[in-house]
Amino acid sequence: MIAAAAPLQIFDEIDSTNAEAGRRAARCEAGPIYLLARVQTAGRGRRGRTWESPAGNLFLTYLGATMRPPAEIALLGFAAGIALAEFCDDLLGPGRSKLKWPNDLMLDRRKAAGLLLESGALGDGRNWFAIGLGLNLAAAPPTDQPTVALAEFLPAVPAPEVAARDLAPRLAGWAGILECEGFEPLQRAWMARAYGVGEQVQVHLGGQSIRGALRGLSSSGELLVALPNGQVHVIAAGDIHFPAAETT
Repeated sequence: MIAAAAPLQIFDEIDSTNAEAGRRAARCEAGPIYLLARVQTAGRGRRGRTWESPAGNLFLTYLGATMRPPAEIALLGFAAGIALAEFCDDLLGPGRSKLKWPNDLMLDRRKAAGLLLESGALGDGRNWFAIGLGLNLAAAPPTDQPTVALAEFLPAVPAPEVAARDLAPRLAGWAGILECEGFEPLQRAWMARAYGVGEQVQVHLGGQSIRGALRGLSSSGELLVALPNGQVHVIAAGDIHFPAAETT
């Protein structure tokens, strides 16, 4: 689903690389292409949240098209998370980065990166998709949880263009594994880096929330939470919080 040799287009400033991908898809232009912004003026994350986008951080979107169904496209978020974790661990050391469901990369229990995956129909039988990656290389703007940048751990961080070119083959590689072997290899790789397994978690599901112990991932990417009564709740979408971590 992801072309390893997709070209990279760089913008000095743009509202949002994912927004630009959506505009191109609306014109039936679906790449494949990487879109990189040095500065975003209207960056956004999941559920319409603002993603502050200062110069020096990575703001990258891959735009592509596929005949694969939306449910399989959604699993590309796990491929992107693993690729980001590998990139960070190569700089910081093995095992430093953790993956928090559904779309965050954590360093020392603080958010260092987020993902935004969007998709839709092109009208010719294909679906377009945009995978947005935001990584705090130089600075750690505030969000609804503690944040950190790679610059806290390194004397110098890669330029965004360098990071993008390093990430591209990793993302293509994991997407290729998904296409050829299914989700199981990604599930194993993601679980090896899973953040908070065994900890108590609170999951907000629209107007309700549940509490339990985080178990991990289902065979199709849902979050598994063990409830106090012993039942396992399968969650396809929601926001998760770790009460113990947030009170320390």
